Amino acid sequence: MNRAVLVLADGTVFEGTNFGAAGETIGEVVFNTSMIGYQEILTDPSYKGQIVAMTYTQIGNYGVNDEDVESAGGVQAEGLVVKEYLDFPSNWRAGGGNAGCKSLGGYMQDQGIVGIQGIDTRALTIHLRNYGSQMGIISTVDFDVQSLLVKVRAHPEIRAVDLVQEVSTDKPYRWPQDCRPWYNLTDKSEAELKVVVYDLGVKYSILRCLAAAGFAVTVVPALTPAEEVLEMDCDGVVLSNGPGDPATVTYAVASAKKLLDKKPLFGICLGHQILGLAMGGRTYKLKFGHHGGNHPVVDLETGRVEITAQNHNYCVDIGSLGGQARLTHKNLYDGTEEGMRHTELPVFSVQHHPEAGPGPYDAIHLFSRFKEMIGGRG
Repeated sequence: MNRAVLVLADGTVFEGTNFGAAGETIGEVVFNTSMIGYQEILTDPSYKGQIVAMTYTQIGNYGVNDEDVESAGGVQAEGLVVKEYLDFPSNWRAGGGNAGCKSLGGYMQDQGIVGIQGIDTRALTIHLRNYGSQMGIISTVDFDVQSLLVKVRAHPEIRAVDLVQEVSTDKPYRWPQDCRPWYNLTDKSEAELKVVVYDLGVKYSILRCLAAAGFAVTVVPALTPAEEVLEMDCDGVVLSNGPGDPATVTYAVASAKKLLDKKPLFGICLGHQILGLAMGGRTYKLKFGHHGGNHPVVDLETGRVEITAQNHNYCVDIGSLGGQARLTHKNLYDGTEEGMRHTELPVFSVQHHPEAGPGPYDAIHLFSRFKEMIGGRG
């Protein structure tokens, strides 16, 4: 392995060795506390524009496969940072045609994704917790710190870029996969309800869970006008997860505003934030975000505590909605808002990921809750 260096925008430097592709990559550096699921994390469109640092110490030990990809575009994250990369995977599921090889490093190399290993990821995580997520650069070709600082400081921050357009589908499509046997959320004999999913960077696991709940799923581009969705005569609309600052996705906010009193709506992650803006509320950025599969969230309507998968940097200020929606979920780590329900309309949303992928399935019942809300059998 060759030399590699990670330089943060504040001048902090971490030296290690390269795995994956050689070259340079720039992104907002965030840490993820999941112990497994690195392939799902890397291929989650919500990580577009970000370099992901895994807090778990050994990454790559079970390789990659065809089934755990979360998007058609393959790897979406800008880079990967790990303590120890294992180049010899041992798992019966590793490999496959689309994965290209059995190792994570080979997969990243095929996709042109730069990785760095051998750094103190605990020190990096503590630094990000203390000073906040920030832009960073990984390089295997330039080791001059001042040169790298010039590059990373000149790069646009996530809040200045509409990343949704980089990950959304170009044209509508029908999700073909019947995943009900995987999740067992509904009886196969039930009639399907039609749902339209705005692709703001949707994960395949969300589409699988909707199919498992008994929905006929059609996915549309993020730029699709609300009028076109209404002409599709669907039973409900889902606003998906996705990357970046919700304030940059003004067209999705406009569409959601037009759909609020027309169709039942379910927002997930970025979709939750879009709904908050559509109702005239505000969003705010967290210091270092929530990224991982171990976040406890309390459902205020049932009192149940669920361990959830999370990947977001922004939250909705429920208090800014003027009483239009009530808080339904709260993060027990820091007390931030995790869900809301409109006080009059069939509209609800959550900040976390009920589909997991990776993570626990404690919140998967929310897909059935959406079905019940629009009149389906639970």
